[in-house]
Amino acid sequence: MYITEAVEIILVNSPYLEEALNENLINVSALARHIKPEVEKLTKKDVQENAIIMAVNRRPIEPSIKISKGIRSFMQSLGDIIVRSELSDHTFENSGNLDRCQRQLLDEIDGKKDHFYTFSRGVFETTLVASSKLDETIQEIFKNEKRMGFKSSLSSITVQLPSSNTEIYGVYYFILKQLAWAGINVCEVISTSNEITLVVTEHDLKRAFPTLMELKSKQGSGR
Repeated sequence: MYITEAVEIILVNSPYLEEALNENLINVSALARHIKPEVEKLTKKDVQENAIIMAVNRRPIEPSIKISKGIRSFMQSLGDIIVRSELSDHTFENSGNLDRCQRQLLDEIDGKKDHFYTFSRGVFETTLVASSKLDETIQEIFKNEKRMGFKSSLSSITVQLPSSNTEIYGVYYFILKQLAWAGINVCEVISTSNEITLVVTEHDLKRAFPTLMELKSKQGSGR
């Protein structure tokens, strides 16, 4: 394997690293020293740092640059950011009776506008994120279902997206990247056509909300 191919493989498998390079946030010499052992492992030979530096500098412009430019413009059109606190996350194994339990819960909270709830059904399990005040009700209604997980003391941040979000690739990556770089763990991601809701712990909310607000204001101000 050639050095250029090895460098390309390493960068492709490290999207954050690749984007940081495109933004000139990484010292190429330091990067060459860091990835040198991996390059030598892939090429199966001794490699000089200068050769790695040349390979990094000569790599073609990646699509991530185009993505970034399009999304920076898109972020100027972000809508309201809505926060809800005191939520719980319930996960149950899918069963033939689970739909009936969901309908019973919806009937129970029908008309109660102060309650938040959302269902997300996967292939093997279903997750319900709801106001913590519904914990006892959910426990009773789903008592015969197999519980796969439970988390409490959560908050949600809902970001309203322009209708054009389905025409631009990388929108979710760009948003989630900001939270990842800030060291914030996202417990759940819930989306509709023009909304994305991120569920985090109440502790992380203190950093997650200003991180997203800063993302919106920076793109809007053109910085």
